[in-house]
Amino acid sequence: MFIQTEATPNPDTLKFIPGPEVAGAAGPFDFAKPEDAGASPLARALFEVTGVERVFLGADFVAVSKVESGSWTQIKPLVLAAIMDHFVAGLPVMDSGQPTSPAARSDIIYEGNAAEIVEEIQELIETRVRPAVAQDGGDIVFDRFEPDTGIVHLHMRGACAGCPSSTYTLKQGIENMLKAYVPEVTAVEAVL
Repeated sequence: MFIQTEATPNPDTLKFIPGPEVAGAAGPFDFAKPEDAGASPLARALFEVTGVERVFLGADFVAVSKVESGSWTQIKPLVLAAIMDHFVAGLPVMDSGQPTSPAARSDIIYEGNAAEIVEEIQELIETRVRPAVAQDGGDIVFDRFEPDTGIVHLHMRGACAGCPSSTYTLKQGIENMLKAYVPEVTAVEAVL
């Protein structure tokens, strides 16, 4: 099995492309710490590698973030081995019966003009933002829109979480695009 490895804009995150589907249509899945990985045998195996700090399972890739003090020279071969062992053994990426990854907060109900604005924002994020950041091993997901202030809140996941250039991407890329297409948007903020 050949696993392709790609650098990301985040020096602490590498993107691993094993060939077989990873999260597929059910994902993506973001595991910010080992305690979150209970539903994924693959994420649990990756967190067993000393120095692994975060695991993101995209449709066809795995993005692994290391601790800042870690060295890819030592961590990368162990991550490659864990991914290879997982897929060669035919193990599932997620335990059966696990829910799909949420795309937005479900506790907020938008009505009228705000609902139309949110729909437009979500469509732009799905069609323009997410495919672009997935190429770099990351993901950006809509969290909420504040109609009174025009602020859009987004979750940065995978390689985007903690990336030194994520603020630039958020403000200069995504915020400018949303403002151009949706005049009601005044700012974009990352959800921590």
